[in-house]
Amino acid sequence: MSPGPFEPGDGTPGDDERPEAASAPRIPPPRESVEDSGRPLPASVPPPPPEPPALDHGVLKSLLGAWALSACAPDEAAAVELHLGGCGPCADEALRLRDAVGLLQPEESLDLDPGLRSRVLAGCLDKRPPRIPVPDWAVAYDAETARLDALLQDIGDGEWHAPVRLKWYDGDSDRPVNRRTTVAGVIAHLLTVDGLVALALGLDDPLGELAPEDGSPFARTETYWTASHFPPTRTVRMPWRDQSHALVRTVSFAGASSGELSVPYGEFTLPLRDSFVDRAFECWVHAGDIADAVDYPYAPPAPRHLNRMIDLAARMLPSALADRRRSGRAAPARGLVRAGSPGRSLRLEVEGLGGGEWLIALDSPGAIGSADHEVAHVALDGVEFCKLAAGHVLPEEAAAGQDGDREAIRDVLSAAASLSRM
Repeated sequence: MSPGPFEPGDGTPGDDERPEAASAPRIPPPRESVEDSGRPLPASVPPPPPEPPALDHGVLKSLLGAWALSACAPDEAAAVELHLGGCGPCADEALRLRDAVGLLQPEESLDLDPGLRSRVLAGCLDKRPPRIPVPDWAVAYDAETARLDALLQDIGDGEWHAPVRLKWYDGDSDRPVNRRTTVAGVIAHLLTVDGLVALALGLDDPLGELAPEDGSPFARTETYWTASHFPPTRTVRMPWRDQSHALVRTVSFAGASSGELSVPYGEFTLPLRDSFVDRAFECWVHAGDIADAVDYPYAPPAPRHLNRMIDLAARMLPSALADRRRSGRAAPARGLVRAGSPGRSLRLEVEGLGGGEWLIALDSPGAIGSADHEVAHVALDGVEFCKLAAGHVLPEEAAAGQDGDREAIRDVLSAAASLSRM
């Protein structure tokens, strides 16, 4: 016989689980939320603030300095502020202290200084010796290319097309000239002219088969610009930087003896040691042109590098003066001076960091400047002299202290400006 529908032993609910007991649930339902009840929410009452400690007047007055510097504990600050509401002398003293703190701690911008990278790089270049010693005449080029590359890393893509004017002084017409390009065009210019140094060292020419027979910097740059299907972009940075690394690495392995190699610049030739200084000088000058175009702070070279650049320009002045004299743009020499013998001279005094004194022979490139035959004295700042030699300052505008033969001074300053080129 089959069991009944609710008999025990058949797996059906027991007495306490029968339907009549199911009306009282074993698990209570969740409580009704007050938000769902429609009743008003209870007011939120914040805990009362702690009572400030009871401090006497002397203690509170001694805390005014710490309060002005925001260095008090919270309860002490509350006690001081409560006291200031009722004590006029302490309130006046607190105001004076807060003003003084503002003078001691001026607000500063949270933006990083754009020149920070350059300063850090300069410190590294000053303190970390290279594993393979770089010849002393190549150190300035190594430093200036690194500084320019740091600038290029900081600018945006759009700034590579910012307009830049390359400026120099045309010695044939004695007037300033310029050529408009872009930031990328300036780097392309440095790439092609540095290529002359690469050729002298047996490295690849960035122009390849396009290199013009006229090896002048102007012709090489124009060839690169016209051969490009599009204006140069930031992609020119890596070929330029790779080439500068290759130049420094090559002369470092070759040693100082490689400095006697010749580097032709079209109308003139420089020893490799002087050519590296010349390229460092132009790198700095054009980095300044780029920095002006993108509103970027850029400092002059380290004093020892600046001194090498000034020294090279001073040594080139007698030849530049002789060239101007042959073309009738300078006063004729006074008397015949044999090579190696003393003649008239001008004392060039360059002031400031990287400065020094040079005696410039006036009558013959091979003559020796002599203090016994000094006819003029010119003094000017080192950066100003470099701007003059770069064609960025006109001879008549150079802020120079002058004494002696005015004609000789004018000729030497014009010869300095004629050293510039594209």
